Amino acid sequence: MKDCLFCNIASGAIPANIIHQDDAVVAFDDINPQAPQHKIIIPRKHIATLNDLHDEDNNLIGHMVRSAIKLANELHIADQGYRLVTNCNANGGQTVFHIHIHLLGGRHMTWPPG
Repeated sequence: MKDCLFCNIASGAIPANIIHQDDAVVAFDDINPQAPQHKIIIPRKHIATLNDLHDEDNNLIGHMVRSAIKLANELHIADQGYRLVTNCNANGGQTVFHIHIHLLGGRHMTWPPG
């Protein structure tokens, strides 16, 4: 989708600090980090919201989560703990309408998140 920020990052049309990529996902630094480690994991496939997922996307979602876990280990935050966040639609805090996972770590996470 040509007007989608994350599609343009995945295609290389918009620069980002890419920390991982494969055929299915791209991961990069968040431009407004909320923790010492704050990464974004996106699918290359454009899916606007979690509500738009279908059964055929199950493997993709699993791959996104496994990629986040791999990054947590590489960033040395897995043993101390980290948070994975997905937002859905405006009231859920979604601002870019391309599904993504926030990987946050490197500090103690509080609850409730807000």
